[in-house]
Amino acid sequence: MPSKPAPIKKAAGKEPAKKEEKAPEPAPEPAPEPAPAEAAPAEVEAAPAEAAPAEGEAAAAPPAEEPKPPTPPPADAEAAEAAPEEPKAPTPPPPPPKEPTSAPLDLFIEDKNDTSVSIIWSQPEVVGHTGLDGYLIEVAKEGTEDWKAVNEELQKSCRYVIKNQTTGDRLKIRVVAVNAGGRSPPVTLPEAVLVKEVADRPKVRLPRFLRQRYVANVGDKINLTIPFTGKPKPVVSWTKNGQPLDTKRVNIRSTERDSILFIRTSEREDSGVYEMCVKVDDFEDRASLILQIVELPGPPASVKIVDTWGFNVALEWTAPTDNGNTEITGYTIQKADKKTGDWFTVLEHYHRLNATISDLIMGNTYKFRVFSENKCGISEDATVAKEEAKILKTGIEYKPPEYKEHDFTEPPKFTTSLNDRATTVGYSTKLLCSVRGSPKPKVQWMKNQMIIGDDPKYRQICVQGICSLEIRRPGNFDGGVYSCKAKNDHGEATVSCKLEVKQPAVADADKK
Repeated sequence: MPSKPAPIKKAAGKEPAKKEEKAPEPAPEPAPEPAPAEAAPAEVEAAPAEAAPAEGEAAAAPPAEEPKPPTPPPADAEAAEAAPEEPKAPTPPPPPPKEPTSAPLDLFIEDKNDTSVSIIWSQPEVVGHTGLDGYLIEVAKEGTEDWKAVNEELQKSCRYVIKNQTTGDRLKIRVVAVNAGGRSPPVTLPEAVLVKEVADRPKVRLPRFLRQRYVANVGDKINLTIPFTGKPKPVVSWTKNGQPLDTKRVNIRSTERDSILFIRTSEREDSGVYEMCVKVDDFEDRASLILQIVELPGPPASVKIVDTWGFNVALEWTAPTDNGNTEITGYTIQKADKKTGDWFTVLEHYHRLNATISDLIMGNTYKFRVFSENKCGISEDATVAKEEAKILKTGIEYKPPEYKEHDFTEPPKFTTSLNDRATTVGYSTKLLCSVRGSPKPKVQWMKNQMIIGDDPKYRQICVQGICSLEIRRPGNFDGGVYSCKAKNDHGEATVSCKLEVKQPAVADADKK
């Protein structure tokens, strides 16, 4: 039995040395393997078991006081205990798995026409840490499951217009959210969509100011805009008093949202009831407006003085035959004293067809006239009463003296006669005289007893009894005896003179 432990003792002596050399090696490693750490305690436990026979053998030997070297087993035990306490680097947690978003929300149709459909939706309720890259819009014809994406690139916004579709097709539409985790569950419209313009009943939006009579003056430019609604674009038509419009007078310009009635220069014939009709398929709406073109009225048809008493005059008149295509709003009455002839207004905006004019001046004689008035203004002309109103002085009868009228008539008489004159060839000259007579005499010029008449060579003027005859650029044959003859109902008179035309001096020098 004692002979067996020897080889164990050698092994026990060698093992601690190896442990001391190997113990520091695993320290720098961040994650040492657990196997060596578990073996160290086993060896530590085995070391005391092997050391027990060695102590027995030492006890049998003679006692001797020798220093005992430090036993390696305790050092191995400390190293084994210290090894688990070394700090380990934290292991990062595994990344979470990539997941798609939830389905988009609230998909519905925003608008559509004959070739496109506009859709909008809301983003998914759950997006996740992966985020959202965009959306895919897919369509399939009704009755099939052949879904095809209509957008080549991911759509970033929550609105999309599906274009280039065939009118009359019924499409199923769905939207899918896409991110790094893949495709989300789709959100699909509950029913297939018919690719066709949404029919909206037409409606004329007549402006408030056109709901009543629209009045304009003759010559004004008419430009009226009437908006309307309806889908698809309504067909617009116009009539005037139930008849088609005269395109030479009225122009119509229509867009998708309104229609414009345009008249460059309005006339009274343009007045009437204009009706606008907008039609979509079997639906239509109508609106009418009344256009009235007005101008100044004519004067009253007649004015007369009915009575005169004291300082008052009673007038009556009749309405004008032309009211300017609008009602007469009043009349303006004016008076004029016969002495001065100046007109003064006594009544304005008067509505009745008779009036009493008061506070007239005694002894004066008056005339009266009346103007018509409408919303355009006062008439350009007035109607004057044929009669005159004389305001007599009360209590005094004045008898003007009777004067014998003086007879101012007389036969013509020349107050200045003609004088003989001499002139040079080519130089104009004038013959002058003056005459009086009542009634005004008729003057006639003659040359050598021949009436000159309207010969353009002569210019005849007679103003306030001064008579002149201008001979323009006389020639050699313009000399002679000129006479001026004046004649009226009571007689006639004649004066004469001689005109000599000489050759110019320069011409005489050339002959010499």
